Amino acid sequence: MAEGLLRHDAGQRFDVESAGTKPGIVRPEAIAVMKELDIDISGHRSKHVDEFEEQRFEYVITVCDNAKEACPVFFGTAKRLHHTFDDPAALDGSEEERMAIFRRVRDQLRNYLKTFA
Repeated sequence: MAEGLLRHDAGQRFDVESAGTKPGIVRPEAIAVMKELDIDISGHRSKHVDEFEEQRFEYVITVCDNAKEACPVFFGTAKRLHHTFDDPAALDGSEEERMAIFRRVRDQLRNYLKTFA
């Protein structure tokens, strides 16, 4: 969701990539709540940080404590920014409860990324 939000809200100012230390799938709940904002992430895929080991970045933003601790050192001189958000994919509940969590985290991410951009 962070990649989609930053691309949508500030993509003209930044080249945006997203990766994780434990990639999985782009959750259907994430696709649905982003679509509510007219942001289509259905074509996104979950990538591992190793895909970017040759690339240099000005900023590396981590959004969970595990990623902050496990973030590879190859990002060199990139300025690292961190903020912890709940991982909506890790939380259980009814479909309605999961969607509410995804919406909450989406909105928190958007507010945080707006202060970055």
